[in-house]
Amino acid sequence: MGRLRADLAAEAKRLGFAVIGISPAAEDAATAARLDAWLAEGMQGTMDWMDARAQHRRSPQGLWPEAQSVIALGMSYAPAADPLALAAHGEVGRISAYAQGADYHDVVKKALKALARWLIDAARRCGLEEVGVKVFTDTAPVMEKPLAAAAGLGWLGKHSNLVSREHGSWLFLGEIYTTLAFAPDAPEADHCGSCNACQTACPTDAFPAPYRLDARRCISYLTIEHRGPIPLEFRKAIGNRIYGCDDCLAVCPWNKFAEAAQANRAFLPRAELAAPRLAELLALDDAGFRRLFSGSPIKRIGRDRFVRNCLIAAGNSGDAGLLGLVEALRGDADPVVSEAAEWAAEMLG
Repeated sequence: MGRLRADLAAEAKRLGFAVIGISPAAEDAATAARLDAWLAEGMQGTMDWMDARAQHRRSPQGLWPEAQSVIALGMSYAPAADPLALAAHGEVGRISAYAQGADYHDVVKKALKALARWLIDAARRCGLEEVGVKVFTDTAPVMEKPLAAAAGLGWLGKHSNLVSREHGSWLFLGEIYTTLAFAPDAPEADHCGSCNACQTACPTDAFPAPYRLDARRCISYLTIEHRGPIPLEFRKAIGNRIYGCDDCLAVCPWNKFAEAAQANRAFLPRAELAAPRLAELLALDDAGFRRLFSGSPIKRIGRDRFVRNCLIAAGNSGDAGLLGLVEALRGDADPVVSEAAEWAAEMLG
């Protein structure tokens, strides 16, 4: 299995993965307990799917009892530009670095499937005929970050995201569950130390304690997962963030070791998404939204939710030149959009 493991790592690198590790598929009691406590406190907000399949999420074998090992992989999307650089430019919207390029679901899943096929063929050449595999990235009931930490890809930082000494906080994660019993890698030690930069950087105080995230207060949750009106208490803090938030990641000191040159080229920012002007985004109808965000993860939230976010940014911009576009949306067919337009008009008026 040692040679197979070495060849697996080489093939993963060839397919664009920056890092690979292996963890056991059995349940980790501490990880399962943290999930249960987080759900019990309601910190998942309206993400009902977190609770609905919690029994599958608790461990790999809870989802697939035959699994013996988890091959955890990371693909770098380290940005070349400072994600905080546009904070003072109210005329444009800030899109999280991960969503400025190609949809990572498609890119990572394609590479995972290719690696899984390679593994099956390589195992057969080693005399292992019955090899089962399942691939996942983001959309399945899989605790990706704890599994990646258990596999040695990094550690869970105080912002609850994975941190790598080599790649910082900029890794897309994917997993291959397999019936092969690989020897697991050693977990990475926690290197956060006394640093609390991510905690103090959060505009909405979404961290009730280090290593704990209250999604209900998180700008990424509010602008992506949350479907209704954004609570008034968070609107000013959102600033010009229209899809996600990178603040807690961007300030992490470990990111100084992450090199943009290592990033998969598919994730390079599209010119029209690096600093999009709010005036253009507010004019989007459904067809225009679909055209602009074809092949982008942003497409999945739909035009209405996205324009809602842009209206919040417009209301925070101080740009009276946007008032006409905002006023036009007060009669939008979607009540969440029209309510956000009312608020933005009041802020600009």
